[in-house]
Amino acid sequence: MKYAASALVALCLASGAGAEQATVAVATNFAGTMARLEAVFEGAQAHDLTVVNGSTGQLYAQIVNGAPYDVFLAADGDRPRRLTEAGLGSGQVTYALGRLALWTREPRFAGGVRIGDLTGAEFRRLGIANPRLAPYGVAAVETLQSLGFWESLEKKIVLGENVGQAFALVETRNAELGLVALASALAYEGMATYEPVPAQYHGPIRQDAILLHRGRDNPAAEAFMSFLLSPQARRTIADTGYDLP
Repeated sequence: MKYAASALVALCLASGAGAEQATVAVATNFAGTMARLEAVFEGAQAHDLTVVNGSTGQLYAQIVNGAPYDVFLAADGDRPRRLTEAGLGSGQVTYALGRLALWTREPRFAGGVRIGDLTGAEFRRLGIANPRLAPYGVAAVETLQSLGFWESLEKKIVLGENVGQAFALVETRNAELGLVALASALAYEGMATYEPVPAQYHGPIRQDAILLHRGRDNPAAEAFMSFLLSPQARRTIADTGYDLP
């Protein structure tokens, strides 16, 4: 953490920012990484962050309806673009490229789980995020369609409201298998097995951030947006299971 501190202090001094507070709305898949970024950011200067996690679709709807968020870290590029077009935000940037993984806690898969073996494996339920709300759900559906598995597996699919809930379905064994964020599989400390899904099976999971307009400048929000693209932040993002734009 020390290597990040001097750069962040310099950033804040250069911007002339005083101590402020910003509320950051974060897509569920990025919650663990955001916790690490928040600790580095707050440890280096006086700004405070409040983090709210949820599905990208839910957070977008809340912002459109006036939720008091200052920064939006989405799991796609479409909703930040729509907010920009509506005059509700600006400065859209891609901060990460999401990765999908097939993940399980079932002992019978302890020897390895393979995305290509899904149709031959005996299981009752496959957890994925709701594709109407979560980009990771869209990627999961696209993966199954690309592999030609959708028709045979559609009746086994159970939906989580977001990719975090899809992960929880597998963690609690309400689903034997799940297509979840690779970052979540990497962070899990219990006994589990996963396989990263090759990126060619689905469209890119482009995760974009946007500075939201709330009628005033917010130095804390602006400083965090700058920090998000810094070498320190990018290293953390890459280390926790994401590709970099």
